[in-house]
Amino acid sequence: MSGIVYLVGAGPGDPKLLTVKGRECLERADVVFYDALANPVLLDLAPERAPRLYVGKRSAAHAVPQEEMNERLVEAASAGKTVVRLKGGDPFIFGRGGEEAERLREAGVPFEIVPGIPSPIAGPAYAGIPLTHRDHASSVAFVTGHERAEKTESTVDLGAIGAAVDTVAILMGTARLAGIVDDLKRGGRSPDTPVALVQWGTRPNQRTLVSTLENVAADVEAAGMGSPAIILVGDVVGLRETLAWFDTKPLFGRRVVVTRAREQASSLVSLLTDAGADVIEFPTIRTEPSGDTSSLDDAIAALPETDRVVFTSANSVRYLWERVDALELDSRALAGVSVAAIGPATQAALLNRGVRPDFVAERSRSEGVVEDIGDVDGQRVLVPRADLARAELVDGLRAGGAVVTAVTAYSTVPDVGDATQVVDLLTDGDIDAVTFTSGSTVQNFLAALPGNEARNALEHVCVAAIGPVTAARARDLGLNVTVEAPSAAVESLSEALIRHFTSE
Repeated sequence: MSGIVYLVGAGPGDPKLLTVKGRECLERADVVFYDALANPVLLDLAPERAPRLYVGKRSAAHAVPQEEMNERLVEAASAGKTVVRLKGGDPFIFGRGGEEAERLREAGVPFEIVPGIPSPIAGPAYAGIPLTHRDHASSVAFVTGHERAEKTESTVDLGAIGAAVDTVAILMGTARLAGIVDDLKRGGRSPDTPVALVQWGTRPNQRTLVSTLENVAADVEAAGMGSPAIILVGDVVGLRETLAWFDTKPLFGRRVVVTRAREQASSLVSLLTDAGADVIEFPTIRTEPSGDTSSLDDAIAALPETDRVVFTSANSVRYLWERVDALELDSRALAGVSVAAIGPATQAALLNRGVRPDFVAERSRSEGVVEDIGDVDGQRVLVPRADLARAELVDGLRAGGAVVTAVTAYSTVPDVGDATQVVDLLTDGDIDAVTFTSGSTVQNFLAALPGNEARNALEHVCVAAIGPVTAARARDLGLNVTVEAPSAAVESLSEALIRHFTSE
């Protein structure tokens, strides 16, 4: 049985710009062939069983020759596999998708084209440069600055194109920028024509340089800008001063390390990236079910005799619910029980399971939670929690007269992978902030740093703790806490980081 090949445009770099259909193709792929400019984050959308094979091309450096790439696609699909060919930008705009599709048709292999947002459209948009504008440009041309090496002469008359259209967008032309400038001048473009280069458009490390046709080559060399970059020529470049938006975000240009467990990190990562940060995920812990679930099962069986359940985290909800499902029960098991949630994330986890908490504690410290909950004298209270949970909450409830059943719903264990990237960035001074969401993340992060060099580098980095408890643990371990979020919520931590860097 023949498979199928999806030629998928990965878009310009921001993974959120992938199309819905592109995501669906990745989610059902048996194998993924990906290019250098496809954001590697997108590979996580493919099933774990699917091999990810790098076949990237950067300038003259080709990991796999095009002819071989064509045959690999034919071979994989002929073996009955669902193949995703993930290409930066759009497959049919200087992406060689047409050549690959021709070979697939010749071999009788079914294929579909999944367009992507092209980089010469998205990059300028993220730089605040519209390609057309009623007052400045009614026409635009997309031109490659890098033709086939075997061509004896160029088929691109850049001078004529520059004279015929208002805006010229040139891809893959940085290496021959001086020649491009000469061609445009010969075609009649004024030396004062505005020019911009947008490097790594739509990504957190995006750089934009604005110059003129006369000075751009020297300015680019002085700035050390290189590929990949889009060259934009035309009066619309002048609108950047008014329309810039992406690189004016409060955390733009800041590289932030997130040490939270991978399954919990998405909300914090999303908040930071939305604020413009370049986020490095370096999980130092993971959660897993408790090895012995009998105590938790007994507590669930005793819910009809329980007055109140206090959920301390989204994980406490998740792992209790896993046992509820395993016991073939549902949310009705909490009927008649008063439910308390600590923090908005815990509240959201309950709402997702059809349970509206009767009480949501705004304060995250155990002492404040006990005070907020109020009178618990004589109540039977269940507290599902982590194995390393602090004792203050349970002690406080008992001091208030409650009969407390504290059960381990899940375990928190170290989960530190290869620290090479983080250590290198730290020692090179290329990290602006490290975020910690629990005492365990602090302890495990420090344990992952070899020797003193990387740890000493933390003295020059913003150390951000999610709340006073985590901040206190970080200080106990010798760190200088720069940012302390007022509450143990990722929203609070993100806002505190933004306040810190904008005040700088």
